[in-house]
Amino acid sequence: MSVPSHLAGQKLGHYRILAQIGAGGMGVVYRARDERLYRDVALKVLPPRALADENARKRFRKEALNLSKLSDPNIAHVYDFDTQNGIDFLVMEYVDGVTLAEKIAKVALHENEVLSLGEQIARALEDVHERGIVHRDLKPGNIMVTTKGQVKLLDFGLARLLTANETDATESITEMHQAAGTLPYMAPEQLLGAWSDFRSDIYAAGAVLYEMATGHRPFETKLSTALADEIIHGPPASPRQVKPDLSTGLEYIILKCLEKEPGNRYQSARDLDVDLRRLRTPTTAPVAMPAARARTRLRRIVTATGIIVVSVLALLFGLNVGRWRERGLGRRPSIHSIAVLPLVNFSLDPEQEYFADGMTEELISDLAKIRALRVISRTSAMQYKKAHKSLPKIAEELNVDAVVEGTVARSGHRVRITAQLIQAENDKNLWAQSYDRDLRDVLALQSEVAQSIAHAIQITLTPQEQARLEDTRPVNPEAHEAYLKGRYYWNKRTPEGVQKGLEYFQQAIHTDPAYAPAYAGLADCYDLLGTYRVLPPKEALQKAKTAAIRALELDDKLAEAHASLAAIKFLYLEWDGVEKEFQRAIEVDPGYATAHHWYALFLAATARNQEALAEIKLAQRLDPLSLIINANVGWCLYLGRDYDQAIEQLQKALELDPNFPAAYEYLGQAYLEKGMYEEAIATLRKAMSLSRNEASLKSELGNAYAAAGKKEAAIQILHDLLVQSSRTYVSPYDIAFVYAGLGDKDKLFQWLNKAAEDRSTALAEIKVHPRFDKLRKDPRFQDLLRRLGLPETDGGPQS
Repeated sequence: MSVPSHLAGQKLGHYRILAQIGAGGMGVVYRARDERLYRDVALKVLPPRALADENARKRFRKEALNLSKLSDPNIAHVYDFDTQNGIDFLVMEYVDGVTLAEKIAKVALHENEVLSLGEQIARALEDVHERGIVHRDLKPGNIMVTTKGQVKLLDFGLARLLTANETDATESITEMHQAAGTLPYMAPEQLLGAWSDFRSDIYAAGAVLYEMATGHRPFETKLSTALADEIIHGPPASPRQVKPDLSTGLEYIILKCLEKEPGNRYQSARDLDVDLRRLRTPTTAPVAMPAARARTRLRRIVTATGIIVVSVLALLFGLNVGRWRERGLGRRPSIHSIAVLPLVNFSLDPEQEYFADGMTEELISDLAKIRALRVISRTSAMQYKKAHKSLPKIAEELNVDAVVEGTVARSGHRVRITAQLIQAENDKNLWAQSYDRDLRDVLALQSEVAQSIAHAIQITLTPQEQARLEDTRPVNPEAHEAYLKGRYYWNKRTPEGVQKGLEYFQQAIHTDPAYAPAYAGLADCYDLLGTYRVLPPKEALQKAKTAAIRALELDDKLAEAHASLAAIKFLYLEWDGVEKEFQRAIEVDPGYATAHHWYALFLAATARNQEALAEIKLAQRLDPLSLIINANVGWCLYLGRDYDQAIEQLQKALELDPNFPAAYEYLGQAYLEKGMYEEAIATLRKAMSLSRNEASLKSELGNAYAAAGKKEAAIQILHDLLVQSSRTYVSPYDIAFVYAGLGDKDKLFQWLNKAAEDRSTALAEIKVHPRFDKLRKDPRFQDLLRRLGLPETDGGPQS
């Protein structure tokens, strides 16, 4: 059915058509009245047969729903999508103003106005690009300017939606370009049929800036085939040749946007916005003074300033403050630390978020294999997902020299990663590249990106590091996808998330029984399910251990599996080979913060406190925003009897997250050892209110009540735990811990022996835990340590 050329006066749904206000390749636009909400809207009637069938219509409706969630002030809002009498229509915000095309045609724009409008366009692009949406048809005709000078971008993603089902290979180049974009504003890669992403919008923004600044398009050949050839191969005329009074700064910005190679353009709309804002920032003009007095004063200032500047520069150069020596000699400041920010999901599907997160984690893991480079771990890096902070600010907070940011897009069995390396101190782009591979080669792709970054920052890889990075193999895409989903849910660190992660790891193993990382993930899941008391410790131990050993049988160079096996053996009191496994994990991946973290806990539990502090602080440097690592710095100090430092550190941890229960738990125990009973009780009660792990926290609170002389409260908690243990699993250690506070040694050892039979993970630290200091000379305690494989001790930890 054809769409009537004029629908004025008719109704589509509850929208009454008032007048036609525009038309183009994407449909006819009418001003309409929403008779339910009593507001004017822009109603776009899509071209006939634009949506081939009901499936296409469902896909369009899903994408329209995603677009409706955009709330940027510089984007025209999408309200509705519907079909009536065979007519498909999209309902959008009505913008009172003119198109940018009309504005350019009427009057020459001043440079400040070009910059102001350009900034708004860049900010709108930044917002939608972060959500994985690409416009693909940005042009002056799709940009409205209100009477107040506000930009409103129209038709986001519509070009892609209406061409998703195009399969006619005989259509002309003109027809193709009308459907998929507007030729004068299309990037070379779009014309070549190559993969296009957000940088195609950057190119189009450059073409729009060019036209605003000069009144002309970058390429103006009339014949479409010749125009396409010029865009692909020819340089645009210099904007200052067309308009000589244009600033060199604006010309630079425009030409950078119009680079042929996407990797040479701005790598994000944010970077474009920053440069436009810098150029528009006004400078303060000096106050005028008589010429003779000005010259005399200038000579004095120059003489005095010259002496000061030379002295200061000599000092800075000699001390190399702020790396001035490298700058003065023309050398790039050395980069020894780096953060990989979360890669932005450009797959145009929010459900692919796990894939972008997984790619980020794997890139971090590859870079962390380079010993000369400190790489911020995943936990800290992921804090900046969708964070609106400048890269220098992020680098300052993470204490790194450079930042990697980029995007990842998946389409079928293809994956594309775009990455750029930014020097932190001056926000300078040092390197940018795009990679397009089959999903089977995704590990080789990650390795290639890591090696390119190492080369860009002039780090020489050791032969061992080179071998580790090049040791990749093709992967089964389905198994790898299931593995990434497993890690995504495991990283939520909740019982429900771990259970979901377990299912995906099992799915990956079912798809590819030889996929080692999935077994490592399985081991980590069983370990946490034991820690969360979801599984009895013995069952969790056996399953976790079996999975870790299988992972290492398949790949002995898997740091995660070595660390997992070490942690499992340590927590479940199988001491033989624990340290060797931790050291092997660190040898394979020196930047793996988790290995350093768990190794520190092992060292602290075996009374090697100084070594423990060195390891946990190294883990903290690698993962500065990790809540559990920051809390465990305090815990290591606590086990070393440095209670004041432990309290200070745990209070710092709570500054990162005032609702982190583990920090309150450890802080409460530190207060208890200081004799600060009321503070200890209040803090442990706070931990209980925030945590699901109630049994262990109840026992600690019961222990604190007993120490504070509140015996009845302690006995009530003991009663609650015993009742609870009749219904569900409660670690015997938790009950023993309350008896320790009450001083009932017979009951204490009765329950400690049961905990030993259960291989309770809490017993791993019994040798050094301050709450058992009064028992250390008791023969029963010494016998318990021997049965647990721990050496006898007369006191606390040793240096």
